[in-house]
Amino acid sequence: MKDIFLLLLFLQLTYLADAQFAPAANVAGTTAIAKDSSAFVAWATGCVIQRGYMDIAVPDSGYATVGSSNSAIGMAGQNGVVSLGDNGIASLTFANPIYNGQGFDFAVFENGFYTQSPLAFLEFAFVEVSSEGNNFFRFPVTSNIQDTTQVPMTGVDCALVNNLAGKYVSGFGTPFDLEELKNEIGLDVNNITHVRLIDAVGSINNQYATNDQFGQKINDPYPTLFASSGFDLDAVGVINQVNTTAFEELRITNYELRIFPNPSSNDVTLKVNEELVGEKFKLVDVTGKVLMEEQIQSQYSILNSKYFSKGVYFISVGVQTTKLIIE
Repeated sequence: MKDIFLLLLFLQLTYLADAQFAPAANVAGTTAIAKDSSAFVAWATGCVIQRGYMDIAVPDSGYATVGSSNSAIGMAGQNGVVSLGDNGIASLTFANPIYNGQGFDFAVFENGFYTQSPLAFLEFAFVEVSSEGNNFFRFPVTSNIQDTTQVPMTGVDCALVNNLAGKYVSGFGTPFDLEELKNEIGLDVNNITHVRLIDAVGSINNQYATNDQFGQKINDPYPTLFASSGFDLDAVGVINQVNTTAFEELRITNYELRIFPNPSSNDVTLKVNEELVGEKFKLVDVTGKVLMEEQIQSQYSILNSKYFSKGVYFISVGVQTTKLIIE
């Protein structure tokens, strides 16, 4: 009996060591965000779909057909889902860019469902972002799901994966934090215009498998040889979005208003033309909130770093404005 107890304890500790990421929705420590959360300020407004096969190993199976690009637009749960098929792609756009704010910045919704909690039927997708629509950068993915035996239809425990869209069941978004990509050259994490989802083929066959950042095969229920094959995209909700309407009256220029160093991690110098001395300047954040408003006393002014946390700001004088990035 003692030996059996020790074996069970060992297996439990091994499981806990593997299940090292956030657990299922409504469980303590989860990162799942409900679709009706007040955290969401906007939703995707455009979507382009490139369908994948119902079974990538059987091209004659044809392509996934459920839903359309319009299914991924708007709030989660409103327009059904669009099925990407094996290795299918969805590229989403937004009315205003997403920026790297406090905490998570956006979330992706799929239509997974519980089989026997904490196990759920989950289909995964890689998440990539771009600040100009051409060059995309992928969130680093980790999967601790074993890759020696194909996952059955009974599903997996979401606590075994990180940074894969589809981690949570229907009605709960998988969130992503742009802070993880802030050092990627060629990506402006404060001006994300596109979010791209690529179905992660769940096969453990070397010929078709997709892998996480460490080379581990991503193992989810496969094959799913039906019209709703692959990742089923419901929606993408925005948490931190640039409010451009707050700056419509401001014309961007570098001739009458300059700030340096920019980007900065310390005090900032504000330089204006002599004609602007005596005018008021405003410091606002990306939501349009005025953080500071003072009169300019000379052509050179020092802005104390105590006013700043990491992020994007706008400094304006009259109808002139420029962007300030604090690192």
